[in-house]
Amino acid sequence: MHDKAVALVTGANRGIGLQIAKELSAKGLTVLVGARDVARGEAAANVVGQSAVALQLDVTDQTSIAAAAERVRREFGRLDVLIQNAAIAKTEGSDQTGEEFAQANRPSIVSLDDMRAVWDTNVFGVLAVYQAMLPILRATPNARIVNVSSGAGSLTVVSDPDSPLRPLFEVSYAASKTALNALTVAMAIELEAEGIKVNAVSPGYTKTRLTSFAGTESVEEGAAEAVRVALLGSDGPTGAFTHATLGVVPW
Repeated sequence: MHDKAVALVTGANRGIGLQIAKELSAKGLTVLVGARDVARGEAAANVVGQSAVALQLDVTDQTSIAAAAERVRREFGRLDVLIQNAAIAKTEGSDQTGEEFAQANRPSIVSLDDMRAVWDTNVFGVLAVYQAMLPILRATPNARIVNVSSGAGSLTVVSDPDSPLRPLFEVSYAASKTALNALTVAMAIELEAEGIKVNAVSPGYTKTRLTSFAGTESVEEGAAEAVRVALLGSDGPTGAFTHATLGVVPW
């Protein structure tokens, strides 16, 4: 078995995922930089440092997921932290504002194909990776799972008539994060007796490609809560949804 704690970060070749990988590496963990494209993953691993290893992982491809899990099992024999960060907001790039994106993804007009593609990454991809990596997590004492969600998926928040997020709630990206929150709770319930902590974090409105770099928070700020929760002690919470400065986020 590998003698250092091992963390896998999905979607780690750029943005928040890359920053999480950097910070976990600085904390002394071996970081597996999950990326769909091998070359981009290797470039990102070089940026992270000597303790980083590129891992080809497409969360929408079952063959890729199975191969990644087998490599983790064979080469490292442990998985202390799984950070499910990979996500997309849309199937193709555009310069839409948040308001324009929400209008284009209302329930009455959303493209079902586009919605399926977003949910395939943000929801079903998360579950597929969870299922593949769970045997390794179960074999590793004090393992942790962190799902990178979004405050935009909070049903409590968007049900408030005065919330600025209410008009932006749509059934593609935002609702996929609502579904991710539900998965987080289900995972936490399933693993609670085994001592594996499962939590969701909100990075906030971060300057990344996903937000067309229109966010108000830096990637360092966006990564902070995922890193903190990934390193929780045995007395830490499970089944929680938190933000670095706002604290507990309502489901």
